[in-house]
Amino acid sequence: MPTQPFTFTFPGNDDEMTYFPLFRPIAAKRLFLAGGALAAFASVAHAQSGGTGAPMPTPHTQQAYDPEGNFTMRWTRADIRQIVAQSHTAGADKNSLPQALTMPDIPQDFPLINSNVWVWDTWPLADLRANQLSYKGWEVIFSLTADPHAGYTFDDRHVHARIGFFYRRAGIPASQRPANGGWTWGGHLFPDGASAKVFGTAPMTNNAEWSGSARLTHGDNVNLYYTATSFNRSAPGGADITPPQAIITRADGHIHADATHVWFSGFDDHKALLQPDGNYYQTGQQNTYFSFRDPFVFTDPAHPGKTYMVFEGNTGGPRGARTCTEADLGYAPNDPYKEDLNAVMNSGAVYQKANVGLAIATNPQLTEWKFLPPILSANCVDDQTERPQIYLKDGKYYLFTISHRTTMAAGVDGPDGVYGFVGNGIRSDFLPLNSSSGLVLGNPTDFSAPAGAPYSQDPNQNPREFQSYSHYVMPGGLVESFIDAIGARRGGTLAPTVKVNINGTSTAVDRAYGRGGLGGYGDIPANLPATGAGHNGGNSQGNQDNQQ
Repeated sequence: MPTQPFTFTFPGNDDEMTYFPLFRPIAAKRLFLAGGALAAFASVAHAQSGGTGAPMPTPHTQQAYDPEGNFTMRWTRADIRQIVAQSHTAGADKNSLPQALTMPDIPQDFPLINSNVWVWDTWPLADLRANQLSYKGWEVIFSLTADPHAGYTFDDRHVHARIGFFYRRAGIPASQRPANGGWTWGGHLFPDGASAKVFGTAPMTNNAEWSGSARLTHGDNVNLYYTATSFNRSAPGGADITPPQAIITRADGHIHADATHVWFSGFDDHKALLQPDGNYYQTGQQNTYFSFRDPFVFTDPAHPGKTYMVFEGNTGGPRGARTCTEADLGYAPNDPYKEDLNAVMNSGAVYQKANVGLAIATNPQLTEWKFLPPILSANCVDDQTERPQIYLKDGKYYLFTISHRTTMAAGVDGPDGVYGFVGNGIRSDFLPLNSSSGLVLGNPTDFSAPAGAPYSQDPNQNPREFQSYSHYVMPGGLVESFIDAIGARRGGTLAPTVKVNINGTSTAVDRAYGRGGLGGYGDIPANLPATGAGHNGGNSQGNQDNQQ
């Protein structure tokens, strides 16, 4: 969630890289490279992109482990390098990705969900099995929102984010709805200032509400798990006076509906659940650019009576510590395309250390939680594993997350989009999907051209490189997201829903879905009614396809 960017020029080098002063440096993979190291690593990346050779991926067994155990699957450099190895030289379409893994082109004349609200990360009203619920005939979604008329830019929206909600009638096909999805804006979910209370007397200049998950439990009770954030800065977009804070938080309220609309009450009291510990999960004191957010709360049929949470984190320890290992690289000892560990760390890859965290509730009310070791690490691979979710299908456990091209470490590449892994349990030796690359759904991207940025796109790059982001995989393999930028036009509205067919260890975009693979804008349908199976704790067995 970047704020206003600035540029940095390397000493002795004319290259400019974009830097975002928030929880993490978007382009830090090159920020600390000396000129010689940068040139050396650029040649490695260019050779890889040219298809001259690629390593074998790291073997992964899919074996399940005790969720409360210590095993952490490593998403390795050998794994992620399969993305470029499986891609091709971009032609006139400026897309290097296989079509089966490419997000279909969104038209530039897209409609807005609401002209008075910017919308990005979005999630449904759901139960603890991630079934999407209608309530008294209404579908309800929650989104990060900001005011487009408040005077700040679209890229400044993150420190102003408020969780809002929309609703629409359930059971209407997308083809019969308005072009923008037919959602009615309901307003902000929380009372003004309620989220700031979890920070006590800590000084702050901005308080924001970041992503999470909404769980309808008993009757009309809604538990909203989200990320409370605070910033204390010298000026808007300026330097941090104290490190930013992120607290995984819960607020409880009630949903109401009649024949004409949906509304909520409550959400006055916000309870802090988790703050990074510095051991498993990096803190703001260790790294001003840390990631700690996006709680996804769920139950697992294999462990009845227990409730879990996955979330985005970074590996604990000081920023830039040279702690990457040969296991993080993941190469076979005699692989001719393996990299040297010291060269990788010298490249600046030590600044990319994402993980997917796991926690478990320690009381039946789900108000007390404890950390478990992460279920996935991406040390020297990537700096972001945003909005992780666990998705069950055909007895398999799928871990989906999203990431950016600009957060990946030097020497590896991949598009903005969805990445996925499959195993036999919540904690598994997850196998990256699609021939071990992990890529599930990427925006069309030309790997031979610089990434650029949504607000400053490279003229040689595909104009839809940033067309969609913050994807969420829904029942039936449907995937919703928001529009960031298509060419010069910025988004802030829901993207067309697409469908991904999931088959064991592989996935493919369903081009027969909707029109050319694009469904309705913001089509986020309920798959169960709240009054039927799937309510009261989410213990329904009626939707085995998660959750599909």
